Amino acid sequence: MARIRVLCSVAGAGFEWHAGQVVDLPGTEAAKWADGVRAEMVRTAPVETPEGPARAETASRRPARRKPAPRGQ
Repeated sequence: MARIRVLCSVAGAGFEWHAGQVVDLPGTEAAKWADGVRAEMVRTAPVETPEGPARAETASRRPARRKPAPRGQ
C-alpha cells in the first residue's frame, strides 16, 4: 500500500476525499492519483535533517606565482 495526500477534494461512487486528507491505496492506483495536481505521494521515512548548523564555506586564494629572476644579472 502506498500513501497519498489529496490536494483537491474528490468524490465518486463510494468514496469522498477532502483536500489535505492522507489516503492508503494500492501502489499502481496511488501512482495514477499522485500526478501533482490531484494528489502527491507521502514519504513514509522521516526526512533527514542536519545535526548541527552548517559551517560557512571558506575559500582560500592560490599563492601568487613567483616571477622569474631577470637574466644576465
